[in-house]
Amino acid sequence: MGLKRGDRVAIIGDNDREYLWAAFGVMAAGGAIVGLFTDVTPPEAAYVVGHSDSIFVVAGDQEQCDKLLEVQSELPLVKKVIYWDNKGMWGYDDPWLIDFHDVQGEWDSSTGDPDERFEAMIEAGTGEDSAMFCYTSGTTGLPKGVVISHTNFVYAVQAFNEIDPSLDTDDHVSFLPLAWIAGAALDIAPHVVHGVILNFAESPETVRENIREIAPDQLLYNSRLWETLVATIRARILDSNWLNRSLYGLFLPIGYRAAGYEFDHKQVPPGWRVLRWLGNRAVFKPLLSQFGLHKARDAYTTGAALSPDVIRFFRALGLPLRQIYGSTEVTGGALLHRRDDVKFASVGEAIPESHFDISEEGEILLTGPGLFQGYHKDEKQTKVALFVDSQNTSWFRTGDAGHIDEGGHLIYLDRLKDMIELGGGDKYSPQFIEGRLKFSPYISHALTLGDTERDYVAAIITVEFENVGRWAEKQGLPYTTLTDLSQKPEVYELIRRDVEEVNRTLPESGRVRKFVLLHKEFDADEGEMTRTRKLRRGFLFERYSEVIDSLYSDETELQISDVVKYQDGREGRIDSTLRIESLEDGAA
Repeated sequence: MGLKRGDRVAIIGDNDREYLWAAFGVMAAGGAIVGLFTDVTPPEAAYVVGHSDSIFVVAGDQEQCDKLLEVQSELPLVKKVIYWDNKGMWGYDDPWLIDFHDVQGEWDSSTGDPDERFEAMIEAGTGEDSAMFCYTSGTTGLPKGVVISHTNFVYAVQAFNEIDPSLDTDDHVSFLPLAWIAGAALDIAPHVVHGVILNFAESPETVRENIREIAPDQLLYNSRLWETLVATIRARILDSNWLNRSLYGLFLPIGYRAAGYEFDHKQVPPGWRVLRWLGNRAVFKPLLSQFGLHKARDAYTTGAALSPDVIRFFRALGLPLRQIYGSTEVTGGALLHRRDDVKFASVGEAIPESHFDISEEGEILLTGPGLFQGYHKDEKQTKVALFVDSQNTSWFRTGDAGHIDEGGHLIYLDRLKDMIELGGGDKYSPQFIEGRLKFSPYISHALTLGDTERDYVAAIITVEFENVGRWAEKQGLPYTTLTDLSQKPEVYELIRRDVEEVNRTLPESGRVRKFVLLHKEFDADEGEMTRTRKLRRGFLFERYSEVIDSLYSDETELQISDVVKYQDGREGRIDSTLRIESLEDGAA
């Protein structure tokens, strides 16, 4: 049909065998595939197909064909749209459209034996040929076409295989969008290199059910899906019979204890190993099997940072959940937690032959054989994203802020543009620090402070009344109200230990130097939070300006008088003395 080496073919559709066959066919013939997400609008599809100069589009169904027909006049280079699901397509007579199976049945006999031709096409290819164009999300402008080579893909698969070996007997469920670099790197590439068995969901709506049926050997979810799964598991336990609830309540603390030894790089004592084995057989394996997770040797999370509480929970259940960090420009993942070296604050270490560094501006830099070939038709942005150092090594500027801890792990902080600058010129990430502080079971919320007029980071912290109250009872510490409990010296010492633990994960300039325990919780009814529990930072800065000023003074305590609103509409006044806790050196 006229496909030549170096041509591009766009593919838009749900993960399916035809998607895979089209990708292999195009790449074997020396072309490159261009992935489109199934939910793109017609104008978005026109941009990607047109910008990539695709000469064919392979489409999944009628819905995707309709999008392309709507923008047909904008795609003069596209010779044919090849669809593989003909449901609803019987009434279409546009010659631009052709059935996938009709294309399969055609070949030019004058070119000789098809098997020999296939082998010759493969032989003509090189590792540096473009395999795929992955388009970025375009949040800061038009989407950019990231050009990935065959060498990039093969390297990424082999590097990950050194850490977590894949077998040709492994079952893998293909549900991540194949237009996303993670889908291509975890589905297409391992299938080619290691013979991993790809299973396709019956439909997007049955993915969860199909994962349960197939029970894959490796699995990647984004952080939101893992968090949702925790809530679902807990709900299932609450709805189960009393025996299951009792067994779960008995063995979960044992799972946490055994996982704790592993996190501390200690061998699990024989007694705890036996108890953990019993818990796995009686509770955790059957529980995980309800979600198809009981066979998974490796489980990964990527995207937004996942709460350590979630990682602890799944590892207590026996699922070895770990973090991946990377980007499309480095063929997906560039860093990964090793199985026996998981640090909650970090995103792991570099995979073999890859490296990372931190620029003078605090930006994360990545390099290695997975580094992309550049942005298609965008030499200017390519030069912005890539630079060559004095050793003639190419590095990718991620746009992320981070630092390296003493053990060589990368600590991801935030997008560089979202960092806040302090008076001394150093920067810190409010989101990172607040998130880490909230991992403490004794802290409900934290508001971090700092700007160009202040030289260090401080925090206003609210305590988790129920958990701190339970702790106080176990310590024999008497108290009356939240206000009374929050200002106990023993509670300040309890919270101080958790703040110091967080400080160990932060660069010196970003460590919390002072904090105060508020006399109350932040309250949505008082406008301090949204209904989704997000802090209204501007309102809080104004309301607690007196407290903030005290944190940036020499005061050791502050007398406050605050009006509070009760649920029945009444108002009351709280008079309290707040203690200003100082960690002057950011003690870690």
